Amino acid sequence: MTTDPTLERWRLVLGEPGESVLNGQPLSGEAASRDAALDWLYGRDEELRTRGIRGGAGPSPLTTVDWLTGIGRLFPKETIERLQRDAVEKYEIHDVVTNPAVLETITPNQTLLKAVLHTKHLMNPDVLRLARRIVEAVVRDLMEKLKAEVRNSFSGSRSRRPSRFRQARNFDVRRTIRDNLAHFRPEDRRLLIETPYFFSRTRRHLDQWQVILLVDQSGSMTGSVIHSAVTAACLWGLPGIRTHLVAFDTEVVDLTSDVDDPVELLMKVQLGGGTNIARAVQYGSGLIEAPRRTILVLISDFYEGGDPHHLVRLIGGLVDQGTKVFCLAALDTAANPHYDTHTAQRFANVGAAVGAMTPGELAAFIAEHVNR
Repeated sequence: MTTDPTLERWRLVLGEPGESVLNGQPLSGEAASRDAALDWLYGRDEELRTRGIRGGAGPSPLTTVDWLTGIGRLFPKETIERLQRDAVEKYEIHDVVTNPAVLETITPNQTLLKAVLHTKHLMNPDVLRLARRIVEAVVRDLMEKLKAEVRNSFSGSRSRRPSRFRQARNFDVRRTIRDNLAHFRPEDRRLLIETPYFFSRTRRHLDQWQVILLVDQSGSMTGSVIHSAVTAACLWGLPGIRTHLVAFDTEVVDLTSDVDDPVELLMKVQLGGGTNIARAVQYGSGLIEAPRRTILVLISDFYEGGDPHHLVRLIGGLVDQGTKVFCLAALDTAANPHYDTHTAQRFANVGAAVGAMTPGELAAFIAEHVNR
């Protein structure tokens, strides 16, 4: 007798206490494998143990490598990433990213990148080289996604005037079709293009601007550090912009020399420690050459470990001198902020812009001011 798939799903959700839903029938082979994989991870949850709840029927013989291989076969991509995130963040199973056998086969994603950044100090050089593969793959993916947004933000708007410069992105489809209709061949349904037309693009003259990114590298800001590094790399080399990237906790580290290589930059970041935002803002203010052509972006949860009054005075001073100050509570693709609302309000009271945005939105914000 075949077990009802719907009942099997309920059994997997409920764990061992849900045995009764199967009416005495065993789990099918694949469902049993899923149950073992879930139990390997969630069976170690002490809170569930105290309530007498387990995911499966006893200790699992699975190794980390077996488990990762299994979930890749048994679950959809979104579920795999959730299981991996719980493994490295909730249960701190470090060998997910420190075991060479795992690192050679695992599929890189942002959850694993965060885990590498948190545990790279535990890795010997050989393991670190394998872990770097995860960093490179995820950064490459993020760069590809963000680069187009950044370039579009800074590429200028299309005008309706024709252009002699032939670029595919400026191809004027409507005029080209309209003015070449005389060359349409109905017998083979083809339009021969004798003269293609292109738009021109308008660009205002760009004065040199400084963009200074101050990034909190405390443990809770890992996503912000990753996306700040990628954003800075995408801004690097754009005409009219000079980018600085500064990481801080209680100390300040200027990472600008590595902005063009976000992989190397992330491998140098030391996550954790306290927070002295005022020290970072003081350092950033010392980099400013032309206040009215400078955008200073503070990316932090705003929980100041130093003197908050001194911090607010520094922010207010930058605003008063004409620097555009933007305080970001989050800088990742989800833009889910967690921050000190009291300090954020004080920043706003002295004239700083305060908000949460994705890397693409930050690029558009910078482009809006640079292209004025």
